[in-house]
Amino acid sequence: MSNVQGYFDPRFERVRELFAEQQQDEQARGAALCVTVGGDTVLDLWQGVMDKDNQQVWEQDTLVNVFSCTKPLGAVALLQQVAAGQIELDAPIAEVWPEFAQAGKQQISLRQLLSHQSGLSAVAKPLPPEALFDWAAMSQALAEQAPWWQPGSAHGYAPVTYAWLLGEPLVRITDQRPGRYIQEQICKPLGMDFQVGLPDTDLPRVAHVSRLRNQYGDEGARALFAAMGEPEGLTAKAFGNPVSMMTSTNKREWQQAEILSANGTGNARSLARFWQLLAHGGELDGVKLLDDELVALMQQEHSQGQDRTLLCPTRFGLGVMLEQSTPGGGFGMGSQAFGHPGAGGSLGFCDPDARVGFGYVTNTMGPYVLMDPRALALSEAVYQCLRELD
Repeated sequence: MSNVQGYFDPRFERVRELFAEQQQDEQARGAALCVTVGGDTVLDLWQGVMDKDNQQVWEQDTLVNVFSCTKPLGAVALLQQVAAGQIELDAPIAEVWPEFAQAGKQQISLRQLLSHQSGLSAVAKPLPPEALFDWAAMSQALAEQAPWWQPGSAHGYAPVTYAWLLGEPLVRITDQRPGRYIQEQICKPLGMDFQVGLPDTDLPRVAHVSRLRNQYGDEGARALFAAMGEPEGLTAKAFGNPVSMMTSTNKREWQQAEILSANGTGNARSLARFWQLLAHGGELDGVKLLDDELVALMQQEHSQGQDRTLLCPTRFGLGVMLEQSTPGGGFGMGSQAFGHPGAGGSLGFCDPDARVGFGYVTNTMGPYVLMDPRALALSEAVYQCLRELD
């Protein structure tokens, strides 16, 4: 028996059936899916359990860590500063963060930070575990860090350092904590149940995250995990320095930190809502997230080719991944789709041609580098339904 809850438009029943089918996997725990088409929600579903003992049912308002699906919210926060004339995309970031202008970083721009071209995917010197939760310590470590390559000459995904590379300039410009800024300027106006840094009152709603056992992903995942075993390499440092990056997901200090690269906590409904606006050029029904010129700029290819961190080809716009050429790397819809996956399976993206906003979250982490097959299968099913409706 399926325990799928929520709403679905009958024209997308096939997607609901697939979502229910995914729950039949013996390791499946909890998940939620939300899809908007134009101004309408056509799917808003959830199923499974949220606690580690598999006793507590996943509810309509259950929250879960969506990892790197958080990054585009940080990017939009900075692009809002560009729109307000507080910072220029191609001006040195050191203009708002003077301490950053050392170790060969004097000319690094916001555009390079947003598109993973800065050479700051990782901190080289070993940091103590608690540094991850010390904003000043992480910002200082990145201010002192020399780029791993000549900025602008290559790109390498910054899985975690992105939080401070964007967050510290945001603090300098707005004089606000990044989590509070994102809450007040993005989440509240859009009606998103999403936080970067949870208040105590929301902690009981957070699903416990676990990993799928005995699954090793595809060739790309195996190459990445092998590189993580070389402690001095860029990949290992990017994902494992401080070591607390790999061990903190279910801890309160992680849930309450403001790591806008990786610890956003929300639901599929919130992701779909965020991407619904970007599918419409940043504005819908009088709610505005960003100017359409800046949304168009987000979608433009800024970096492509072999990724120095992920060790596979990637394509980035500003703060977003673009449709990838590698098998299983795309969003499963049209060629103009853009968005961001999160570690373990979560996915938020839009297809502006189809006017689709998509959000998928799960508390059962899979071992893939880019798109998780579960989210991708759902996306492809949505797209199939849309094509049949045309």
